[in-house]
Amino acid sequence: EVADIYRDTEVKVQSALRTPPARAAASERSGFARFFGVIAEPRTYASLFYMLLALATGIFYFTWVVTGISLSGGLAVLVIGIPFVVLYFGSVRVLSLVEGRIVEAMLGERMPRRPLYAARGKPVLERIKDMFIDPRTWTTLLYMVAMLPLGIVYFTVIVTALSVAVSCILAPVLLGFGAWDHWWIDSWEVSTSLHAWQLPIVFVSGVILLFATLHLAPGIGRMHGLLGKHLLVKSAQYV
Repeated sequence: EVADIYRDTEVKVQSALRTPPARAAASERSGFARFFGVIAEPRTYASLFYMLLALATGIFYFTWVVTGISLSGGLAVLVIGIPFVVLYFGSVRVLSLVEGRIVEAMLGERMPRRPLYAARGKPVLERIKDMFIDPRTWTTLLYMVAMLPLGIVYFTVIVTALSVAVSCILAPVLLGFGAWDHWWIDSWEVSTSLHAWQLPIVFVSGVILLFATLHLAPGIGRMHGLLGKHLLVKSAQYV
């Protein structure tokens, strides 16, 4: 009976650990399926959302760095300046871990689970010293400053591309419901100089641009994830 129990347990464990059947590899799928299949990938929408969110986080990070560095420099001559500087740089380390979790969750880039610099048993002063001499502290500040221009670029590219794509898709459809060369929205006339035979071309171009944008977002997300890995995390810290 004991042997039967072990055998049943082994079968259950092997079934649980068995690798699920993989989907067809990208190289085995047709170019048509690879191009249009991106719309069913959750990572596509996570990357799109991150690129839209990057503008808000970039503004916050830039403001945090500029304000913190300015106050740290101004208060350094006072007694309360030293605790403030320590707390500020500690907050930068915390924000680096938060950003790492966001990058990992939304862009799929592996990040460490804990900061290994805070070894247990180390004196507090030794930990503070390690925080200031650790290059990751300063590369994190660089990353946070760079997030503002990157966020502006990401937001502008995605919003512009999606707006143009959706406009090209909807315009021929909306114009098709009225006279082919004009349409009315609350007494406002929407017109076009295109010929009727050109509207399907505009529609197809909008569809292609939309899916190209959906491909662009994960690509930019992968590059940004690599940037975050190199600036927010030291290679020896992966756990």
